[in-house]
Amino acid sequence: MKKIIKNIAANPMRFSHKLLFSGSLLFFSYAGTYAQEKEGVGTEVVNVVKAFDPTVNKAVKIQKLPVLEDSVTTTKKKVEYTIFSVPVASTFTPAKGKATVLKKEPGEELFNSYVALALGNYTAADLDAYTSFTISRDQRFDLAVNHTSSQGGLDAVNLDDRYFNSRIDAGYRMKDNYMDWGVMGGFQHQVYNWYGIPDIFSETEINQIAERQSYLTAELGGDIGFERSFFKKGEFQVRRFSDRFSSGENRALLKAAMELPISTERVTLDFGVDYLNGSFERNYANTDDLAYSNLMTHLSPGLEILSDDLTVNLGAALYYNFDIQNADHDFFLYPRVSASYRLIEEYIIPYGGLEGELIQTNYHDLVGENPFLSPTQNIQPTDMQYNAYVGVKGRLLPNLGYNLKGGYKASNAMPLFRSNPEQAGQLTQGYEYGNSFGVVYDDVKTLTVAAELNLDVNSDFHLGLRGEVMDYNTQDEAEAWNLPSLTGTLTMDYKLGEKWLAGANVFFVGDRKDLIDNRTLLDPEVVTIDSYFDINARLSYQVSKPLAAFVRLNNISNNEYARWNNFPVQGFQVLAGASYKFDL
Repeated sequence: MKKIIKNIAANPMRFSHKLLFSGSLLFFSYAGTYAQEKEGVGTEVVNVVKAFDPTVNKAVKIQKLPVLEDSVTTTKKKVEYTIFSVPVASTFTPAKGKATVLKKEPGEELFNSYVALALGNYTAADLDAYTSFTISRDQRFDLAVNHTSSQGGLDAVNLDDRYFNSRIDAGYRMKDNYMDWGVMGGFQHQVYNWYGIPDIFSETEINQIAERQSYLTAELGGDIGFERSFFKKGEFQVRRFSDRFSSGENRALLKAAMELPISTERVTLDFGVDYLNGSFERNYANTDDLAYSNLMTHLSPGLEILSDDLTVNLGAALYYNFDIQNADHDFFLYPRVSASYRLIEEYIIPYGGLEGELIQTNYHDLVGENPFLSPTQNIQPTDMQYNAYVGVKGRLLPNLGYNLKGGYKASNAMPLFRSNPEQAGQLTQGYEYGNSFGVVYDDVKTLTVAAELNLDVNSDFHLGLRGEVMDYNTQDEAEAWNLPSLTGTLTMDYKLGEKWLAGANVFFVGDRKDLIDNRTLLDPEVVTIDSYFDINARLSYQVSKPLAAFVRLNNISNNEYARWNNFPVQGFQVLAGASYKFDL
């Protein structure tokens, strides 16, 4: 008993629960026994004096981490760490590093001069020479000479078909930190023959024809550009053009361009003056001389808007044309609007535009397109009212580019080349036998669809393909004379190792229409000039750094097609030669 009391005193909470549980158990056992022994339990009425109102007493919070007083639990011993260091002698000596030297590819040896000469069948000769003198760090002088000629020899023609074209150009250029300017001049001599006569003349008449025509060109020009100025560039050109029949033309051009950047936009202003005058001793009917004089000025403001993927150009061009010869003047206003949008990086870039201009038609440029013109032309400007176009360009593959374009153009007084009729009566000039061309003007609307592909397999191989389809609508003329409805071009360049370089060009020109009139016809007759392919190839071999040999093959299909009515070209042509580079 004393032991129990001692344990209760030591742990009162533990034994109080045990006593409470034991007492309750004895009470309910006794009450149950008494209830079973009492008989006839009656009913009693219980009156509730107060409503049930339970309350919650404070509970004793049980600690989450109870205090352990078990004898098994031991006290942690504090551990102390010490470092026992022993000095070690080091004999390591780092070696000095040596940078690896990259092997540089030897730079290409450059020369300031070269000359190339080639000879071929049809007694053809080509000469091309160029040199550039560096006067000082900022000054340079350039000189170029070009010559192309052939003694002819076509079996299908009865007149002299030789041609000759020589040109010399010289220029001086100076550049510093603020501006870049230069002057240049040139002289050109060309000789052609009106050999394309119809097969209706007798030998006596043929022997009387003086079919030779020659052209002389002398020009002087210059330009200037500024790096840090709103005035960006200016240029001028003066040119004299004449022929063997005392025809003469003078032209002077002056152009200036200004630019003012504003944030991401750029304001531009172009200004130009174009003066042209010339004369022919006679018209084609030999009844009067022809003279023309024209002064054209234009002002073209523009706004270029640049963003990440969008480029927009908004502008217009105002032209004032003064026909000095006829004392007439007029104003022309044209749109200058274009835009492009990078839809999918460089793969899909739609673009479009609406543009127009007043073109100074001139004798020099017409001869450049057709050297068989008669010296009897009526010269007047061309009003290109608008040129509307839309397209999409980009890349189909990283090395395959494309360009699809459609356009619609309207031009008033557009020049068209048409065969001159055989002159009636006594023939005195070499171009009066139906063997020359004149220029007629008409209002022409042109619908164009073009496609272009460019493939760069690697840096050594390039392939290009372009095709264009045109549809013309003329107002007065029966046809758009000598304009093809279909053209195509294939170009290829291939480098074979370090020594060989090959290339090829294939040209296709579709059918054209022309109007002929001679003594065998009752009325002028529309003829069709057949389409043609022109296949050309070239191959060169680098013998040494300065010396190379080459061969050119032209018109490989040997098709003596007619570029102009009754003017066949030379057949298969072979030119072989060499080029040499050197320093002066």
